[in-house]
Amino acid sequence: MELDEAVEKILAYGACCDHCLGRFMGKRGHGLSNGERGRAFRIYRAIAQNLKYEPFSGSCWICNNFFDHIHEWAEHIAVACLGIEYTTFLVGCRVPPLISESEEMVWSDLSLADPEPIKSEINREVGKAFSAMSGKEADFKNPDIVVLLDFAKDAVDVQINPVFFYGRYRKYERGIPQTHWDCRACRGAGCEMCNFTGKQYQDSVEELIGRPVTSMFSAKNAILHGAGREDIDARMIGTGRPFILEVVTPKRRTADLTEVETAINQSAEGRVSVVLSRWCVRAEVETLKSNKAHKKYRIIVNVEGAPSAAEFAKAVKSLTGAIIHQRTPERVAHRRADKIRERRVLDIECTGEDAGRFIIEVTGEAGLYIKELISGDNGRTRPSLSEMLGLPTRVTSLDVVMVEERKEE
Repeated sequence: MELDEAVEKILAYGACCDHCLGRFMGKRGHGLSNGERGRAFRIYRAIAQNLKYEPFSGSCWICNNFFDHIHEWAEHIAVACLGIEYTTFLVGCRVPPLISESEEMVWSDLSLADPEPIKSEINREVGKAFSAMSGKEADFKNPDIVVLLDFAKDAVDVQINPVFFYGRYRKYERGIPQTHWDCRACRGAGCEMCNFTGKQYQDSVEELIGRPVTSMFSAKNAILHGAGREDIDARMIGTGRPFILEVVTPKRRTADLTEVETAINQSAEGRVSVVLSRWCVRAEVETLKSNKAHKKYRIIVNVEGAPSAAEFAKAVKSLTGAIIHQRTPERVAHRRADKIRERRVLDIECTGEDAGRFIIEVTGEAGLYIKELISGDNGRTRPSLSEMLGLPTRVTSLDVVMVEERKEE
């Protein structure tokens, strides 16, 4: 189809502005904006048909002259972003279905091969105008904020992307879960069982770290992503556990991590402490969770039957390097698949006694259930220390003293 013929057929549907006319053949006239391209098409059509060129006037049947109001929408964005700290942005929009259906009808009827959707042009043109007005830069991969234009509501919605930082935490107090747990009875709604807090436990590592952070960043929430998790009754000491904190909807994005670290440690003093090392990005959360880290534990073991120290040490030594077959423990069977896992004991030794109980340090592969390694879990874990001794054996306290990260930077 010749250019003047294509322009004629497009205009037969109704009067349309230069932007919409140029966008119907968006890949023609390289280096031009759609508005410039549409105006060139009108001039070419007038020359080809020996007509007087007349600039577009009136109301565009496609966009209702939206592109006359680009600057106004940029001002709306500026108002919506007041009080938010950001350096990069991305503009998106919700286009009324009638507009999309109208231009798609023309594409289909005329078999146009190179149109551009109106959504793309709106995002680009409003983004350019807002960038010029604000001095901020568009970022198509990782913007600080995403601005959504809603034409039907004549509104601007601002979505603030999270910030992430990496560190290690230590947990000194037993009885604190790693993350928030909703009350089992009311599932977070609030009831007499949870004193109307909606929580199974009043504090978590996530909340103890997150509270001062949400305040400092004027954020909505903070989500802790850990490299594994310790049992609620275990302490996490020694080198600490690697984690990434996701700060949700932060109106403030920049801070000195040393100050953040200090604020957390003062707020959670005696219960949790952190060492923060760097800012990071969302992609690292998956890497952190997928890395299989060896862990070292210090445990105190109670044995019925009072074996001698030599007998106990011999039984412990027999587990060094052993492949342990563990059926899903009874204590977690309600929430994990029932299957048998194989994990290796990398190192294990008895390091002393405490009030008639034995102290053991054990390093195991990720996923090794330590309590069951000791007790045998009624035969679900084999071999176990209890089996090697031939006596009932159980862990009375457990501390995680090292979490090794194979790919840690």
